[in-house]
Amino acid sequence: MAGVAGRDSGRVRLRVVKRTDAKTLQPFVEAATAPSATVNTDEWKAYGGLAKTGRTHATNCHTPGNREWARDDDGDGIREVHSNTMEGIWTGLRNFLRPFPGVTKRLLSGYVALFQWAHNLKAVTDDFLRILLGTKATTGASTGVGTRKKT
Repeated sequence: MAGVAGRDSGRVRLRVVKRTDAKTLQPFVEAATAPSATVNTDEWKAYGGLAKTGRTHATNCHTPGNREWARDDDGDGIREVHSNTMEGIWTGLRNFLRPFPGVTKRLLSGYVALFQWAHNLKAVTDDFLRILLGTKATTGASTGVGTRKKT
């Protein structure tokens, strides 16, 4: 799996991938982030070339004996260098998939896409439902559409 989470936007982009090497992950991260973005990752070697793309790349170490889960590089008291946001997304995806035991590799990308869509949606509004259903508003004083006559 490959994933990117925007800390400001709250949006995620997820993809089922066959490999987690630099050839696979780097183009995915580049496509999902702005060139001026700060990308926080663990020290997985596949992310090693991100700094060459113009992005700021900060890492934290998960190696036993040297583990750090979050780090405050600028000394402001906020530990902004971490990969906990994405780790939380993976936990959410795992919990989402739990009621569907035995999901095949062939169908996994569809389930992941559904989770991504639901995560990014945040709220179901009346306008969203109208678009989804292909309908127009049923009430409206100005148009008279959908108003009932008294009988």
